[in-house]
Amino acid sequence: MRACVQRVSEASVSVDGSVTGSCGRGFLVLLGVGPNDDEQAARHLWEKIFRLRVFDDRDGKMNLSLAQVDGEVLVVSQFTLYADCRRGRRPSFTDAAPPELGERLYNHFLKLAANDVRHVGHGVFGADMQVSLVNDGPITIWLDTDELSRPRR
Repeated sequence: MRACVQRVSEASVSVDGSVTGSCGRGFLVLLGVGPNDDEQAARHLWEKIFRLRVFDDRDGKMNLSLAQVDGEVLVVSQFTLYADCRRGRRPSFTDAAPPELGERLYNHFLKLAANDVRHVGHGVFGADMQVSLVNDGPITIWLDTDELSRPRR
C-alpha cells in the first residue's frame, strides 16, 4: 500500500459539488492499494501513520503524534499513486490493485483509523473527487509498505 500523508489544518473532499468528507487539524491521507496488498499491509501502514511524530510540541519541535494532538483524518482513495511513468507520456496504472480489492482494503483502512481517531472523513471510492486542503507546514510524507518492511541500511 502507498500513502501520501499531508499534515493539514483542514481538508475536505467533494463529489458532484457536495462535500462527502472533511477533517480539521490532522492528516489528509491519499491511499493507494497494490495487487498484493492485504489486511496486514493496511494495519502496518495505519499504525505507522497513526504514530508519526510530525506535530509540534511546546518547543516547536515535530515531536507529537496524531493521538497526542487529538487530530482528525480524511482518507481519499488514490489509485494513481501506483502510476508507472517509465515509458511514454501516458501513465500506466496496471500496478494498482483491481477495484474490488482496492475498495475492500480502503474500507478496512477506514475501520482501522476509526478505531483510533475520533473523526475520520472519507471520499467515495472510485468517484471523481475534488480535494481541498490547507497543508500545514507544509508537511508531506510518502509511505510505501514495501519500503517500510525493508531493513534500514
